[in-house]
Amino acid sequence: MPAAKRTASDRSPLSDTGPLDLQIPKPFAADQLVFGGGRKMEAVEDGRFDPEIPAIAIGGEGGELAMGTIEDHVRVLLKGLGEDPEREGLRKTPMRVAKAFRDGTRGYRQKVKDIVQDALFPEAGLDNGTGQAGGAGGLVVVRDINLFSLCESCLLPFSIQCHVGYVPSGKRVVGLSKLSRVADIYAKRLQEPKRLADEVCWALQNTINPAGVSVALQCWHIRFPEVLKCNPNPSHPSRSTTKQGWVRTTVCSSTGIFNEKNSSLWDEFHGLLKLRGINLSDAGCSSIHSWCQSMFLDLKECHGNISRSNFSIGKVSSQSAMVAAVASILQSLGEDLSRKELFGTAYRYVHWLMNFRRSNLDLKQTKLTINSAHSYEKVNGYIHSRDEIHSELSFPFCAQCEHHLLPFHGVVHIGFFHDRPIDRSSLQSIVHFYACKLQVQERLTRQIAEAVYSFLAKGVMVVVEANHICMISRGIEKVGSSTATMAMMGQFSTDFTARALFLEAISMSTAIGG
Repeated sequence: MPAAKRTASDRSPLSDTGPLDLQIPKPFAADQLVFGGGRKMEAVEDGRFDPEIPAIAIGGEGGELAMGTIEDHVRVLLKGLGEDPEREGLRKTPMRVAKAFRDGTRGYRQKVKDIVQDALFPEAGLDNGTGQAGGAGGLVVVRDINLFSLCESCLLPFSIQCHVGYVPSGKRVVGLSKLSRVADIYAKRLQEPKRLADEVCWALQNTINPAGVSVALQCWHIRFPEVLKCNPNPSHPSRSTTKQGWVRTTVCSSTGIFNEKNSSLWDEFHGLLKLRGINLSDAGCSSIHSWCQSMFLDLKECHGNISRSNFSIGKVSSQSAMVAAVASILQSLGEDLSRKELFGTAYRYVHWLMNFRRSNLDLKQTKLTINSAHSYEKVNGYIHSRDEIHSELSFPFCAQCEHHLLPFHGVVHIGFFHDRPIDRSSLQSIVHFYACKLQVQERLTRQIAEAVYSFLAKGVMVVVEANHICMISRGIEKVGSSTATMAMMGQFSTDFTARALFLEAISMSTAIGG
């Protein structure tokens, strides 16, 4: 999707002092930039992809002011969700969310030139005129760069595995770490996959002046809760690299020698990725409408705003205030709300949040019947009969971290002592009831255990395994990490053997692929 035009006369939403002073150098002619299948890159001439300047002039002295403004708007969101921003656990949430948004868009305040300028090194290599790249050797590929970016359609983070290849020229090579750092600058902006690939490719072409650059991105976008809870084959958190159930797309972008008609470089780039099990056979230009699930929401424009007819009856006032708050957050980050890619973004983010609105209703625990799953022999004095210990595993869930307003998702395993069957769907309802609100994993685990124990008083054990977006998309960015929590009540509290058998049942299910 082409990027919206932004010119030097565009005004910054953070300032009323005048237009942005943007100088647009053009070190690489627009007609020389051809990407993925011969498509010329759009918006090169308008400066959007200029590595010399940030796309939006924000930060600096206004950083603290922007943080305070964002925090105020986050409090509006919390109130709209029926929460008390002053309750324990939420008092610092506005600060954490503001920090996460600022960190997730820090690429607007960074310059590629500052990273690359001192990292170009002489490398004589072959004689001039021989080999690829006129004397500096052949293809260089850095694979498996883990990144996160904020989806410009719904503001949710999406996961990226980035692969960058280039052919050095002018007897110079660039420090390998700089390739990932340049990719991170553009990932830390509101993005969609194809434009991200184009921006990284163009920036590298213009700053290190190689014979050509190729960028491949594998991207995953989390699904909305109503899809996750119905997924019969949820992704096991320990297999976070597979991201089963996420919306996936693969996109590529290339310049220079990679696009020459008789060049074998693209095949060689792909071949080096295949050594890591990476297949780019489905790479191409992906439509944003098939990428972000929220784009299917029915949005109606009325005088430039989202029509109130899209809101739930009785919630128009609070949701309108929430949408206005999100729009103000975008402005505080320095975004241009007139950019067409941001139409409806604030509404879509509020739609996501409303999945986790606080409810004062009591859980209706009815028709609880689950089929027994395992039988055990007498061990250490405890008798576990065929119909006594039941294991119901891998209930999918998606919750919202109350500390950062970012999703965490995974599976819930429930073990219990009971002498008659109980319906699995009722246990899934319990999981969904407690997951669909602002949560922390420890509390979610305890609440599910208490709810099941309230009608099965013999004994209950609950294990929750989850991936936390707040751990892997911000701060320490621990990609691949997952969190497991346990809660036990009744006989499970004193019966070590029962706990061990239940954990073994989970392990066996995971090994099989459950």
